[in-house]
Amino acid sequence: MIVTFQRARTEEQREIRRRAILDTASAMLDEMPVAAVTLNELCRRVGLAKPNVLRYFESREAVLLELLDHFLRQWLTELAAELAAGIDVELPMADRAAAVAEILSGSLARRVVMCDLFGAQTGVLEHNVSVEVATRYKRASLERLTTMTALVRKYLPELGDNASMFSLQTMLTAGALPAYSTPPPSMQAVYRAEPDLAGFHLSLEDYLRPALTATLLGVLPRP
Repeated sequence: MIVTFQRARTEEQREIRRRAILDTASAMLDEMPVAAVTLNELCRRVGLAKPNVLRYFESREAVLLELLDHFLRQWLTELAAELAAGIDVELPMADRAAAVAEILSGSLARRVVMCDLFGAQTGVLEHNVSVEVATRYKRASLERLTTMTALVRKYLPELGDNASMFSLQTMLTAGALPAYSTPPPSMQAVYRAEPDLAGFHLSLEDYLRPALTATLLGVLPRP
């Protein structure tokens, strides 16, 4: 869907336009990988000339960084509820660790676009942005990491200072795995034609669950 706008004259109108740009980029990511989202196509879909879009975001990468932070904030809010509903704090440490890994892997697997963006941030999204945008994004990232660390530590206080390392490792793992769980058409054809090779193709959750469980076991204190 292509949207057209009148000239934005008030702060409210400018915020509506910013939101429309972000929403359009989000819709594009439901259709295509991060690398295929171009500024030209974003401008066409949102119904604005490129100079007008650049008044709100200095580059395609700036749009996607802000969108990633928006996704992270949404996810952490929902994750807090999922952990609260799914973990009994009276359980033994090993059982709570297994539950945390299970909930995290399922929650992240339902957010493939967010994971894909996270995986692209260092190699793609953090390029072609100003120091101001980069600083703002990194400060926001630190806040998200702090929030996630507090959530993990709430249910696994035994982690102590390792909760921050586990949280960061979780996101790095989640960012790296979508490329393996969504193979290109040629690889999908191979897996269909050669069932004995299909073991290389796992869902994102199937990859994440053992990876997060192993990471937790590595940083939890020994009994």
